[in-house]
Amino acid sequence: MEITTILFLILLCTGASFVQRVCGFGFGVFIMTMLPYLCPSYGEATTLSGLLSALQSLYILAWLYKLVDWRKLIVIFCTFAVFSYFAIEFVAMNNDNSHLLKTLLGIALILLSVYLLFFSNKIKVKPTHTLQISMGSLSGVMGGLFGMHGPPAVIYFLAAEHDDKNRYMAICQAYFLITNVIMTYFRARNGFVTSFVGWSTLYACIGVVIGSVLGKWVFDKVPNNLLRKIIYIYMIFSGIIAIIS
Repeated sequence: MEITTILFLILLCTGASFVQRVCGFGFGVFIMTMLPYLCPSYGEATTLSGLLSALQSLYILAWLYKLVDWRKLIVIFCTFAVFSYFAIEFVAMNNDNSHLLKTLLGIALILLSVYLLFFSNKIKVKPTHTLQISMGSLSGVMGGLFGMHGPPAVIYFLAAEHDDKNRYMAICQAYFLITNVIMTYFRARNGFVTSFVGWSTLYACIGVVIGSVLGKWVFDKVPNNLLRKIIYIYMIFSGIIAIIS
């Protein structure tokens, strides 16, 4: 790997880790705006994104694991596993058609950004089994196809832990850790865990630590509404670029 690629990967991972530590989600959403252009294939990009996200979730969860209510995760975990499997199989069958996958990624980024920017704060839901199944299904599809399975799941987590931001952060990271391990297994079966992914994960760990430390400082002290809006606008721009490139 060229030194410029390594440095850009670390910088990109720092930004993604920062976003996830501040918002509770968004690692894959942020990093997948650029990662497909750095990796040899789209499948390797989603695999690398998942591995790095899992590492960051493990890092955060080391401090917050006692706050996780695992009972609130059983249904959404099971639903996610089923739908992510079929989504990853679709990527494996279309991995050579990177233009199609990047176009789908761009559309998903734009739609997701518009929703988060204008509607996410206006929708109030209750943490029911029906919500877990529906959000787990959508999370599995988005995770398998685009490496960004956080936003649908967060709708459920906000409803389940709406009164405690640290419990919200803990349950999010527990979910992302286990689901990314599940997807990495499915992707490994399709040959997406390569030497490029392995070396990239090793280098990018630096970004995971830096972004997590900076993000915790912001999470503890700075209101994040403005930051979220900036991120969502960036996502819209990136989605447009993915479609036209």
